[in-house]
Amino acid sequence: MRIVEITYRYEAREIPLKPRPADADAARARLEAGNRSFAGLLDGMATDDRLARRIVPVDAHDLGLLPSDPARPPQRPFAGILGCSDARVPIELIFNEGPNDLFVVRVAGNGLGSDVLGSLRYAVEHLGSDLKLLVVLGHSGCGAITAAVDAFLKPTNYLAAETSFPLRSIIDRPMIAIQFAAQALLRTFGREVTARRGYRQALIEVSALTNAAFAAYTLRRSLIVEAVEGIRAVYAVYLLETREVWAPHGDQTGGGGSRLADPPSDEAGFVALAGAAVSSPRIAALLGGLEAPS
Repeated sequence: MRIVEITYRYEAREIPLKPRPADADAARARLEAGNRSFAGLLDGMATDDRLARRIVPVDAHDLGLLPSDPARPPQRPFAGILGCSDARVPIELIFNEGPNDLFVVRVAGNGLGSDVLGSLRYAVEHLGSDLKLLVVLGHSGCGAITAAVDAFLKPTNYLAAETSFPLRSIIDRPMIAIQFAAQALLRTFGREVTARRGYRQALIEVSALTNAAFAAYTLRRSLIVEAVEGIRAVYAVYLLETREVWAPHGDQTGGGGSRLADPPSDEAGFVALAGAAVSSPRIAALLGGLEAPS
């Protein structure tokens, strides 16, 4: 029998506070390494009788567990993460982090509504110098993106949400990202791609990526410019199938391990990003092995 054991462990003794990353690069590297650790839990478990164990150290001070601690531990997350509400994407777990490490906001489709922006603005302006990074994390198979793609492909599907403003707002937010993704598929493969069996799923996956990139771009423009220097915004999608965070590597479309990426800075950058995504092996696989013309 294969067993996976994940333990959150703290020591009830006076030890120094767990150090925080010194800058945005270190924060990103820590999250990427944590995700690689989580994604690799089953590596090497070829036989049934194996145990995979992962220990996540928890700083006792972060929970106020030591006699010398004040009644209310201070917040000191090193990254703020906007993720989807999907229950299959437990943010702290997939990054191998514990309590008080991440400031997490979760909403369907990881969209930037006013409450989300307000929450992240609070983090940037009030959580001090520990905060180094903002992450927008989409995920594969996202239900909110799927609903929006279905409305894009067949506008009559939108009628079901017409009388519900909250539901309609979730479907509306990713539409620009979906248009970018659809145009990239057409540019790369031609109009015949829309007749491929995997076109809808490919459009969903590329849209999830471009939606996260657009949100990270918005955070960089609307929050970080006005904040203390040193905070950066990055994005990725979490792949439910492999447990990795992923973004295409520009011209290196083969992927290759957990990666958080900087968002493009202009329209040309978003066109290039969408092109890299649709040319990647995982999107080609969804399209039945269709390859971009050379």
